[in-house]
Amino acid sequence: MPTAQELVKEIEKLNPSERVRLIDRVIRDTIKPDAEIEQVWVKEAEARWSAFERGDVESVSYESVVAVAHLKRKPAFWSGRIDP
Repeated sequence: MPTAQELVKEIEKLNPSERVRLIDRVIRDTIKPDAEIEQVWVKEAEARWSAFERGDVESVSYESVVAVAHLKRKPAFWSGRIDP
């Protein structure tokens, strides 16, 4: 069986998409999802989608979310505001 160092050398030879597929495979083989948690998330996603379809919640554009996140990440001197 190859050592971890030997594996790393082989992995470095892969192109980026092959590396991503390998990483995905290793993670999926290593971390098994908890069925109970998965079911809770399915119910939550379904409830959120139903609320959206009923008009109970507003959608926010991707561009708006990214703009707000970008502003929150900027240091104060970039945005012209300096917090004490």
